[in-house]
Amino acid sequence: MTSQLTPTEIQEIQQILKDYNPSQPALTILTKNQGRLDASFDELWEDKNGTQMFNQGKSLWKVMLGEIRKEICGDDGFRGKVKEYTNNPASAPLLTGLIVSVSSIAIAHGLPIDPAIATIIVLYVVKIGLNTFCEYNQPETNPQLPAAAEEKRK
Repeated sequence: MTSQLTPTEIQEIQQILKDYNPSQPALTILTKNQGRLDASFDELWEDKNGTQMFNQGKSLWKVMLGEIRKEICGDDGFRGKVKEYTNNPASAPLLTGLIVSVSSIAIAHGLPIDPAIATIIVLYVVKIGLNTFCEYNQPETNPQLPAAAEEKRK
């Protein structure tokens, strides 16, 4: 699932995060990439880590989202912070708190994510919604399998 921020959304986020310097590189690149979160992530990653060769067909953006999903979706504290921010989307402290949380959670689990990259990830999560983000890559049940076989598969 790709997601893109509108120019209005970018302007609103720039206003909210105007005093949070670690997010400024992300906002600059996001504007340059016309709100495309995946392209902005890729560019930030390359700026920080240099050009890297990956298997064709593999998207670092998708792989990183999968890894982050494993860490944040089961974190009740993070879920609470997202809910607070969703209820008050103009709050700079709540949005910066989400960015710091993603960066801290990622680093604690060995994922090299700085606040600029965390900004892009947080904007993606709040754009599509945490529940959607957390359920997006869950395996679907196969309605053709009998219930016992489905349970065995789990």
